[in-house]
Amino acid sequence: MKRLRAIDLFCGAGGSSWGAQCAGVEIVAGFDMWQTAGAVYRDNFPNANFYEKRLEDIQPELLVGELGKIDIILASPECTNHSVAKGNRPRCEESRKTALQVLRFASVFQPRWIVVENVASMRNWSRYEEFVRSIEKLGYHTRTEVLNAADFGVAQSRRRLFILCDRKKKPESVRLPRRKRRTAQDIIDGNGTYDYSPLRTKGRAKATLERAKRAIKQVGKKARFLIVYYGSDAAGGWQRINVPLRTITTLDRFAFVKHDGKRHIMRMLQPPELKAAMGWPKRYKINHGTRRDKVKMIGNAVCPNVMQRIVTVLSDEQRSR
Repeated sequence: MKRLRAIDLFCGAGGSSWGAQCAGVEIVAGFDMWQTAGAVYRDNFPNANFYEKRLEDIQPELLVGELGKIDIILASPECTNHSVAKGNRPRCEESRKTALQVLRFASVFQPRWIVVENVASMRNWSRYEEFVRSIEKLGYHTRTEVLNAADFGVAQSRRRLFILCDRKKKPESVRLPRRKRRTAQDIIDGNGTYDYSPLRTKGRAKATLERAKRAIKQVGKKARFLIVYYGSDAAGGWQRINVPLRTITTLDRFAFVKHDGKRHIMRMLQPPELKAAMGWPKRYKINHGTRRDKVKMIGNAVCPNVMQRIVTVLSDEQRSR
């Protein structure tokens, strides 16, 4: 059977592309305006084209001859201005409108399937219903799913919205695999690879110490735990390590705390650990950019395990022929 072919809009470091590739799909091209993410994408998809431009500045009509027939469009439009993590700060409507670029590419390439990923709160966008109806006017049947990556073998609790689109029939519901949940402990490197510093040290923020104090009161002095080092957290600012990691964001967020027999010491979770908590394998290369860049790329990504399952469910009928 001929391999299905996909392009990935707003591809970032390539989480969706990796998941689709693991489902047997050929990745033809990725599109993103961030040069550093593009370097990572090229490392991992050397046979794919990469377009380092704003989608608004690309005419998809001019790419049809170059890319050929496309079976699947994957798309993760900008999500920051939909996210509840933005709080009460003003939203940028121009940023949210990047989702409309999916319609332009779909109308030109006319793939059998489209998968749009975003934060669940995208449904609160004033133009969300209009966006979905516009996809349907292009001839697609749609299904909306909110899926948690922790249900797909990922060591992270990460709920995301997926709009599944099929030109021939209404997409099937994505069945959850029967897997034991992985935990934060599974991705923490305990081999002495990284340096620690004392939890209680001069200059440590009072809020950090208060979060650690709450954790120690609950789990005991010798137990290991994670604290939310940067940002706010409605769950007390800490978590146990025998449950999935809370949602990774684009900012350095989690610190690992343990007792060394004399005192509590801590360190931030590092990019390789965060990458593992997204579901990427060790062989996936994120070797470009600063540490902050790497955290941002990881926090912006789609968990490959989830996309692999979605693409498999969507294309199952095609594959069985």
